[in-house]
Amino acid sequence: MSAEISFSVIGFGNIGKRHVQHILQHPEARLAAICDTDESKRAQAESYGVPFYTSLETMLLQSPADVVNVCTPNYLHCEHTIQSLAAGAHAVCEKPMAMSTAECDQMIAAANRYGKTIFAVKQNRYNPPVQVVKQLLQEGKLGQVFLVQVNCFWNRNEHYYNESNWRGSKRMDGGCLFTQFSHFVDILYYLFGKIETATGLIHNYHHLYTELEDTGTFTLKMENGAMANFNFSTNAFQKNMEGAFTILAEKGTVKIGGQYLNTIEYQQIADITLPEVNITAKANDYGLYQGSMSNHDKVITNVVDHLKGRAEVMTSDKEGRDVIAMIEQMYAGANAND
Repeated sequence: MSAEISFSVIGFGNIGKRHVQHILQHPEARLAAICDTDESKRAQAESYGVPFYTSLETMLLQSPADVVNVCTPNYLHCEHTIQSLAAGAHAVCEKPMAMSTAECDQMIAAANRYGKTIFAVKQNRYNPPVQVVKQLLQEGKLGQVFLVQVNCFWNRNEHYYNESNWRGSKRMDGGCLFTQFSHFVDILYYLFGKIETATGLIHNYHHLYTELEDTGTFTLKMENGAMANFNFSTNAFQKNMEGAFTILAEKGTVKIGGQYLNTIEYQQIADITLPEVNITAKANDYGLYQGSMSNHDKVITNVVDHLKGRAEVMTSDKEGRDVIAMIEQMYAGANAND
């Protein structure tokens, strides 16, 4: 592996631009090329001193890179990841990893076939409050977990859906659990493991111009025996309000809260007081709306460190698949008795 790890980015939208910025800022990374089907983005892309392509196939042929960052719409993740792997590149795949476990299986098979690595983007794992609670759980300091409540109350308005024709489409977007709240499903998995059973309700109250639900509530039984309640909505009035995990366990109660899992809101833990964690202004800011915590610098660092033999992959393709399996379970259990 050369001194610098070369990266190309396909999909030069909001999240693709975030990847580009962090690649440019990393001392051991080099931006090789940018690809997007929108020709109007050429000037901005070329301002970084790299070639711009409107065809992934052409970019892979003419500007080979060590890594391709797949930042295209949800329904293209599988296709673009497999193309990149086949061309001899590792792939960084934005969330959701794919639209189904079947697509994940195709991607994993391709990674094995070509001897390459898929890095699934789950940047909320790096949030300091999440890491603090992860360590507590790993060390057994909370004891048996009884109940987890997850609340995800964000705002997505008509302007957001009008920005891109794939948003709000069942086939291309998939639903809130694939797009807005897949990170919360991942943190549930990261901290507590897989779902055993899922039942719930979903409904589209306010976004009738889309094909998707905008609100849901689920009762989950986790494989570790805990119960979980998972509530989400994109109907928070005018702005994002809350992203929170409340954990009730044998030896403690703790809430990770704030708008983006960025604070420890309260805690009562046997023989332990967690350090105060309150991070502000760290969300991905897209102008008229905000996304999850902006930890993509850590994602790029993990890729570089892994390829240089200094770190394990933070989120493997298998873990990315497990999260998609949980989303499938939840949707399969929705409105079962409606």
